[in-house]
Amino acid sequence: MSEAYKLLVLAGDGIGPEVMREVARIVHWLDANRGLKLDITEELVGAASLAVHGVPIRDEVIELAKQSDAVLFGSVGDPAWGHVGFDKRPEVAILKLRKELELFANLRPAQLFDALIDASALKPEVVRGLDIMIVRETVGGIYFGEPRGIETLPDGSRRGINTEVYTTSEIERVARVAFEMARQRGNRVCSVEKCNVMESGLLWKEVVTDLHKREYQDVELSHMLADNCAMQLVRNPNQFDVIVTGNLFGDILSDLASMLTGSLGMLPSATLGIVRDDGKRNALYEPIHGSAPDIAGKGIANPLAQILSFAMLLRYSLNRADDADLIEKAVSNVLASGLRTADIMSPGMARVGTDMMGQAVVREMEKLA
Repeated sequence: MSEAYKLLVLAGDGIGPEVMREVARIVHWLDANRGLKLDITEELVGAASLAVHGVPIRDEVIELAKQSDAVLFGSVGDPAWGHVGFDKRPEVAILKLRKELELFANLRPAQLFDALIDASALKPEVVRGLDIMIVRETVGGIYFGEPRGIETLPDGSRRGINTEVYTTSEIERVARVAFEMARQRGNRVCSVEKCNVMESGLLWKEVVTDLHKREYQDVELSHMLADNCAMQLVRNPNQFDVIVTGNLFGDILSDLASMLTGSLGMLPSATLGIVRDDGKRNALYEPIHGSAPDIAGKGIANPLAQILSFAMLLRYSLNRADDADLIEKAVSNVLASGLRTADIMSPGMARVGTDMMGQAVVREMEKLA
């Protein structure tokens, strides 16, 4: 019998626990039918952890994450904690995990299922066939640069400070992930920055260009300014294969790309980190939709992004591509059958809740298997 993989599950806040329950259905099915053995540990993060432990994430949880084969994350965020200092906000949990595990490369696929083409914000002829991978640097840039903070000036006014900063090694390692990813896809990388007005952007362009010349000349490389990239994603998204960019621009562009697919509730993500001494790579998988407190507890959240995040976990951390393919095909078939959660509902389709969508995916997996 093969050794069980260690999986840390952090459902978090809002709709996180609801959509994570649908992943549990799939885990149980894979255990019973495909021999997937997982040693699962569940812990609190975000507002759920604040309510019990007084901090958004405990050091013990970070250590568990470091010892796991992968982390499956739900969502964090709760407006009830909006009054606390920045270091106690629920969202600090994910930022701290990224930093402590050195999760530097966020993979955000923007793929449009054929059945959802009418749910896209763009015309069908513009968005049909969409399949983009955005590789976002996640532990550097303006979200982590120093100095940062809010200070009071001599005249009594206040000033907020954040610093955009990148080093050669930080740029190289995320660019290398993008080039390797492109080799498995359409073999094209578009590097995005603001080299025209930012020194950090100029360095980014120079480092990516140099790495391409040294190691990846077989991959087609282009460069684009971030504001132009935002426009091009709406004008002609199919021109892109892999986009690699920094933390701030990646945050914005990946959310923009999500609406091309029809809903934030459809998009998974993976964040890859350093390769450890045991040869395994730290990795965290999460949907990009956030905690959605306005619909939490109503049973109407779309679980597909969480399910697809688990499929990415199987593919990139557990080397079970066949199982990942099975889940992704099941999701595609369920959508093609006409089932929809509220966020992707359209005329003539059948509206279902969170649990029914999860059940439908498992039933389709049974048929495909």
